Amino acid sequence: MRGIAVSTSLVMAVAGLLGSALSAPAYDAVSVTDGGSIKGKVVFNGTPPPKRKIVPTKDREVCGSGVREVDQILIGGDKGVQDAVVYLKQVEKGKAWPKLAKTPEIDNVKCDFNPHVMVMPAGDLVVVNTDPVLHNTKSFIDKVPIFNLALPNQGQRITRPIKKTGIMRVECDAHGWMLGWVYVAENPYYAVTGKDGTFTMKNVPPGTHIVVAWQAHTGEVERPVTVKPKEVVNVAIDLKK
Repeated sequence: MRGIAVSTSLVMAVAGLLGSALSAPAYDAVSVTDGGSIKGKVVFNGTPPPKRKIVPTKDREVCGSGVREVDQILIGGDKGVQDAVVYLKQVEKGKAWPKLAKTPEIDNVKCDFNPHVMVMPAGDLVVVNTDPVLHNTKSFIDKVPIFNLALPNQGQRITRPIKKTGIMRVECDAHGWMLGWVYVAENPYYAVTGKDGTFTMKNVPPGTHIVVAWQAHTGEVERPVTVKPKEVVNVAIDLKK
């Protein structure tokens, strides 16, 4: 019995060490007096993938009865990628988190998620159902379930705390074609690209950082960037499938 007790204690100790090693370091908000800026553009030079063809199979009076074509990647005329998520990786300290005008929301609208791509800090997320039909909204980060919510009523709003950081996939069990994405940030250095693929990050601590650009079709691309005090550094990121 003593051997079993020792083995159990050892396993628990090792698990604790592994958990500590895998957990992200806490972010420390400090005054950044000599910060620089990162301005960049995310592009895709490959062949655009075919559009997803979606045919609603239920609740057609709300979801639509015809074929719905959805871009897998939004590319402008100059190859700029819209709605790519860009962030700095493993920044332990820097500027304060921005003050949010309201609690972040993701809405079920006409059997689609609005917004389709969004960024938020860890904290509360409001899941809304604008449609007069049942939605069952669920999400995952790294295949780990985050929430699973039934919203049978139009106008229903449910708030859930999101503590885990990373790319969160959002689905609807009632309408299998629905798909949305939420990046839960581990630090305040993040952006979602505009229609022309551009982004800006300000008050970045001087030093070398890893910039990550992510898009649902291509996945992520990483590249180093060196920020000098009170200077602007330009970066171009080419997504590849």
